[in-house]
Amino acid sequence: MSLQAEFEQIAEDVKKVKTRPADQELLDLYGLYKQVIVGDINTEKSGMFDMKGKAKWEAWNSRAGMSKDDAMTAYIALAKGIVNKYGM
Repeated sequence: MSLQAEFEQIAEDVKKVKTRPADQELLDLYGLYKQVIVGDINTEKSGMFDMKGKAKWEAWNSRAGMSKDDAMTAYIALAKGIVNKYGM
């Protein structure tokens, strides 16, 4: 299975976990996913009253400069851990 195919499969699988992952796990998944799909962040930071938007922006921005393949590999490892931890 190619890295891209494995990424796409685990991205679907992680949506089906029985229990909602912790907020930090979700932020880590989000940041890695956006780095794979879009690349380096290309949006302005959210305002100080948008706590969720700010956290998501920071999670994505923390991955700046990471290659698509590295981000895919990290996403796959994290998502597999979450699937194993919470079950499907």
